[in-house]
Amino acid sequence: MTKVFIDGSAGTAGLRIRSRLEGRSDLEVTVLEGEARKDKEKRREMLNTCELAVLCLPDAASRESVAMIENPAVRVVDTSTAHRVAPGWAYGFPELGAERREAIITGKRVASPGCHAGGFIVLVQPLVEAGILPAGALLSCHSLTGYSGGGKGMIAEYEAAGRPEAFGSPREYGLSQGHKHLPEMAGISGLESYPVFCPIVADFYSGMLVTVPLFAKQLNPGFTLADVRTCYKEKFSGPVVRYAEAMDEAGFIASNALAGTDAMEVAAFGNDERMILCSRFDNLGKGASGAAVQCINLMLGADETAGLVL
Repeated sequence: MTKVFIDGSAGTAGLRIRSRLEGRSDLEVTVLEGEARKDKEKRREMLNTCELAVLCLPDAASRESVAMIENPAVRVVDTSTAHRVAPGWAYGFPELGAERREAIITGKRVASPGCHAGGFIVLVQPLVEAGILPAGALLSCHSLTGYSGGGKGMIAEYEAAGRPEAFGSPREYGLSQGHKHLPEMAGISGLESYPVFCPIVADFYSGMLVTVPLFAKQLNPGFTLADVRTCYKEKFSGPVVRYAEAMDEAGFIASNALAGTDAMEVAAFGNDERMILCSRFDNLGKGASGAAVQCINLMLGADETAGLVL
């Protein structure tokens, strides 16, 4: 039985990861409750006596926890932004390729993907890797998320009585183009430049739709929409990420259609001049806790989909 310590189990991601792991016969899940969560020495003890530490903390606290680990046998999955492009850390998105999958399986340090970032990377990285899209492409991205993506604070704001009327309307943010997901979006995708990124939060609990618009002339010469679809079809066949021939519902795509699941759908729409690349998933599933649990399963040699809702 593997001893797993969840550092930060009271947050949205931590609670969901804990619920997916508790009760499994192959794991002993430990957490710190109440005031003990703020006891640095107790955290240090727990971090160094477990076999796998799952960090569900803000960036600074995640870095602090990693620095506390002195036991070389302890493996780490970090759900924060802190280590996603850091040297020595595997990026926790196994569907991107055999090398990345193996890096997760054998890795001591694994960074679980961001929600917006994962939805962008799954669309762009395969095309850059296959030579369909040049690394120098200048891209834009819209990402529509449910308000749970903002954590406990935003959930409370959206569900409060007498909330501002503006909360009933989709709200774009990240206007300064300094969103913390940008380094991972470009770096893991293999792009030379950050995309123009337009995240949008809307009045539904969970679900996410990421879109990347492209002119066909942005592809490398000789490639078309058909090649993009073939690339996705060959790369994403499940069980977690799958190509969807027709993701839309009568010409509309509902952002929350996969809410409550850990699956992700990928599709490409358009024509020979313009196209829209789309990924749809739950920001709390494949965009957060589901992605982390998938990495944990791979690291421990368990069934990759154990504890996932697909």
